[in-house]
Amino acid sequence: MAQQRRPNRLAQATSPYLQQHAYNPVDWYEWGPEALERARLEDKPIFLSIGYSTCHWCHVMAHECFEDPAIAAIMNEHFINIKVDREERPDLDETYMNAVQILTGRGGWPLNLFLTPDLKPFYGGTYFPPEDRGGLPGFPRLLLALSQAYRQNREQVAEVCGKIEERLKVLAEMPGAGQEPTWEQVSQAARSLLKDADPEHGGFGGAPKFPRPLELEFLLHYYHAQRDAQALDQVSFSLEKMARGGIYDQLGGGFHRYTVDEAWIVPHFEKMLYDNALLAALYLALYQLKGSDLGRRIARETLDFALREMGAPQGGFYSGWDADSEGVEGKFYVWTLAEVAEAVGPKHTPLVAAALGVTEAGNFEGKNVLTRPLSETDLAGRFSSTPEEVSDILEQARERLRELRAARVRPHRDEKTITAWNGLMLSALAQGAQVLGEPGFLDAATRGARFILNELFRQGRLFRIWSAGRVTIPGFLDDHACLANACLDLYESDFDPAWLNWAGRLADLTEELFLDPADGSYFYVARDQEATLVRGKSVYDQAVPSGNSMAARVALRLHRFTGEARHRERARAIIRRFQGQARENPWGFAHLLTVEARFLTPPLDVTLVGDPGHPQTREMLEIVSRYFLPERRLVLKNPADSTALEELVPAARIYGPLGEKPVAYLCHAFACRPAIHNPEELNAKLVQFGR
Repeated sequence: MAQQRRPNRLAQATSPYLQQHAYNPVDWYEWGPEALERARLEDKPIFLSIGYSTCHWCHVMAHECFEDPAIAAIMNEHFINIKVDREERPDLDETYMNAVQILTGRGGWPLNLFLTPDLKPFYGGTYFPPEDRGGLPGFPRLLLALSQAYRQNREQVAEVCGKIEERLKVLAEMPGAGQEPTWEQVSQAARSLLKDADPEHGGFGGAPKFPRPLELEFLLHYYHAQRDAQALDQVSFSLEKMARGGIYDQLGGGFHRYTVDEAWIVPHFEKMLYDNALLAALYLALYQLKGSDLGRRIARETLDFALREMGAPQGGFYSGWDADSEGVEGKFYVWTLAEVAEAVGPKHTPLVAAALGVTEAGNFEGKNVLTRPLSETDLAGRFSSTPEEVSDILEQARERLRELRAARVRPHRDEKTITAWNGLMLSALAQGAQVLGEPGFLDAATRGARFILNELFRQGRLFRIWSAGRVTIPGFLDDHACLANACLDLYESDFDPAWLNWAGRLADLTEELFLDPADGSYFYVARDQEATLVRGKSVYDQAVPSGNSMAARVALRLHRFTGEARHRERARAIIRRFQGQARENPWGFAHLLTVEARFLTPPLDVTLVGDPGHPQTREMLEIVSRYFLPERRLVLKNPADSTALEELVPAARIYGPLGEKPVAYLCHAFACRPAIHNPEELNAKLVQFGR
């Protein structure tokens, strides 16, 4: 029925989320001068609805309310209606999410607010049903009540707006601590996180359960520096539990957003680019630290999933996959026992069903989310077989199930490219190329980075969004920082100095556009961009690193390459600025704590000098990548062509060849070791740092 209506203004939008609402009877606007001016001229309140294209409850409210002609008529008569894609405008999303949390104590998406024409919120919430239900007011009743309140109770509305705006300013002007980082503070944060760890299922807390990769990454860095075995045990236990659960797609690879239970069984089925980038890097680290076959497999499968299912033909990566297909959450992913039995045949059904956690009753609305509850050794014992035979049977079964699933209606894919999220995936792929020795991962990362730098860096400015062939939205702080970090990872993968140059350019641009000279940290919105209500700093590490914590990471790494003190001082300023908040709330600053741990860890400089194509050079590089060394700075100097490198990394000038074979130089904690002439000796030196 909706498809028969005439399209509204959103049909011209580049955002897939906005296009999903292009046939609503609602008179939608995009955020921009036209809508805001009309609200002022007509003195009408604004209804602002923020979501994203793979959001399940956004779809539900759209179907129940925005597709309803009667509800749309009320909206059109009494409000100026604006739709925003939170992934395109995270600045608006953060400001108005804070407002809703101030009003209600909770947040989420869809995010729905009612604003005065000067953009001040006076009411808000998340999902609203079409009629009174479950303690929530029906949306039509709410619309009429708020319209009446705006017309008849202006003083009360203004009072509410004033209180919210004041609270927003307090949040934006979070007082700085000015404290120097110490291991005592880092250890206190680690102990606080470990106290909330789930000893039975891994991860943290109860349902709903998110993978929380930033907290796990911090604990790995803490373990590496302080050798706290509990930290490593909790991370490895959590990663194994997730890999065996339904949060991981046991057929296609890749992780879903979270699970509705505490045991990682039933996911919310959407898949996001950033989750998979951050989790892939963790499984690579697990492989480095423990030689884990599971870590290696999950990292490879997750990166393969990203290349296969999220890679864009022009380069770079799409944003995410929806939870729904054919209007049903999870339909693409779940199975009945009968479907599995028909796929694999009666001979192998008992083993395959046990291996994938499939039962007649199911674990999700009468069907089964596939899991891996038993190891292949356990299965071999139960079914009088060998682990190798079990592995062969399972791989054949998974391949058959993949073939059948491929014929199903697939969920919607959000096909916009977001610079910050791409930066995270490019870093994961570059690390995957290093650790797994997979050149295809490096090729994809290189191609993706070149696409972004060619298409989204225009006239000296970085943009955030590429969609449907159009570039929109100037880049925010996290776009610059995540892309710069990816460039540094790419340099440590292919050793092209151009990546170092790009990282430096992006860091300088960040300084020019975002710096708050008063305290040395960064604003989220550039100085020449629109900032609504407040110009905040987006300091909290949430599902992805905050712009400030990633910028600090980049600055610290650039200092290690360039030797320029200004970069180290920028990292130090950001850490000092938010030190107090990180100590009190490690959950909101996990990535900043990771950067702080790196700041405090004695540096390890590895410089290889030799022909990049020499077999011994490649062997030495493989050895360096074998170990989890987050404090490592890796440089490869080709004596035949070192001018560009030496301009960017002045310290490389002092290292020269010693004969025809490659040579390695190690400097740890500001003390240099004798030159290393063979891979075996390099391995013997590095093992003491990496275990």
